[in-house]
Amino acid sequence: MYGKGIWEGLKVTLKHFIMSYVDDFRWGRKRYYTPEGIAHRRSPDTAGIFTVQYPDEKLPVPEEFRFIPFLIYDEVDGQQKDRCTSCGICAKVCPPQCIWIVQTNDPETGRPIPEPQEFFIDIDICMNCGFCAEFCPFDAIKMDHDYELSVYDRHENNIFNKARLSKPASYYASIRPTNYEREEAIRREKEAKKAARKGGGARGGGARARRAAGKGAARGRAAQAQAKPAAETPAAQDAAAQAAAATEAAKGKPSSSEEARKARLARARARQAARRAQQQSDQDEGGGE
Repeated sequence: MYGKGIWEGLKVTLKHFIMSYVDDFRWGRKRYYTPEGIAHRRSPDTAGIFTVQYPDEKLPVPEEFRFIPFLIYDEVDGQQKDRCTSCGICAKVCPPQCIWIVQTNDPETGRPIPEPQEFFIDIDICMNCGFCAEFCPFDAIKMDHDYELSVYDRHENNIFNKARLSKPASYYASIRPTNYEREEAIRREKEAKKAARKGGGARGGGARARRAAGKGAARGRAAQAQAKPAAETPAAQDAAAQAAAATEAAKGKPSSSEEARKARLARARARQAARRAQQQSDQDEGGGE
């Protein structure tokens, strides 16, 4: 039958038209412009009209929704403290290269200061990928939920500077509470471990010094115990005598090169004899065991 599809479509339209008034009667004024009404119209249980009256009504965005990045600052003693250190990681990983940073330098020394002097993002180029927020090691840049950014002149209004990008940490906590609590827990854990290491190092310094001194003394006593038997052997005594003679010969300051050569040869023979005596002593101790 021709026209059956058109008739089925008209029936659906007529059903929604009638059920809109029925649902309006059931819900009353709560059906529109309230979070409960928007949630009901988004659910499978809705009947009748289910469209959202934008811009008077807006669909709630999920927590992981991401749009233009923004910079986070902490409020410390009433002052704004930027988390960003101008390390440049976000600019390096940005696929469309829409981020550029000007680092702050000390006016006296010229050395860089871990704080951005300028921070720019071209939001028309930004692809909202979130790489900058993912790779930032200081949780200084995050993805915003604000998507209403229409302007007439993009060159004048769509290149955001540091002032327009900066928002307090409380704002980030309001739009991403789950992520904020997780990150703060990790940060508190790191600070606690750092404080524990500092405290443990101060308390354990004396103990480590005492242990090191004890080990050094033990090694010294062991070396003396090993050297004493070797020094008591006849070979060691002969070697010591030769070494003493060589030393005395060296102190005599021979006048000719031949005498100097003989003195060096005597010292070398004395050192060799001492080594042989030490080896013999080690072998004797090994055989006795």
